[in-house]
Amino acid sequence: MRKLLYLILPFATLNMISCGEEESAETEPTGRTLDYTATVTFLTAAEDTVTTIEAAVADDDESRSTGLMDVYDMPRNKGMLFIFDDEEPRSFWMANTPLALDIIFVNADMEIIRVHQNTRPFSDRNVESELPAKYVVETNAGFTLRHDIIEGMKIAYGL
Repeated sequence: MRKLLYLILPFATLNMISCGEEESAETEPTGRTLDYTATVTFLTAAEDTVTTIEAAVADDDESRSTGLMDVYDMPRNKGMLFIFDDEEPRSFWMANTPLALDIIFVNADMEIIRVHQNTRPFSDRNVESELPAKYVVETNAGFTLRHDIIEGMKIAYGL
């Protein structure tokens, strides 16, 4: 009986390990991947460069509505640039967004008018610009703190 146990135990252990791996592979969300086709440069008020990121662009109704929904992983110095046709107060929400983000609202003069740090993933709370904005930049949470990005600074972008 003891010999049979020594023969069966390794196979049972291997089976449990492999079953666990299969389950975790199936339950891990894969999400969407982004194409980073633009650069966004953050500038001081005197227009000195602070830092630059690569950004995915959302410049039509569909891409702006989708935003970073279902994106589970975004490299540290990447983000998303939202470009709107007009300048007006903006409101974003995080209901289907799994990443904590910094949301940066920018007016038509390319001036940062509002910074929301570390927004909560999957939240239905509105994140508002309060003032009219034409552009919005989303980065991983902590980006604005790490680079001292504050209201009154500027951005420049290239597609």
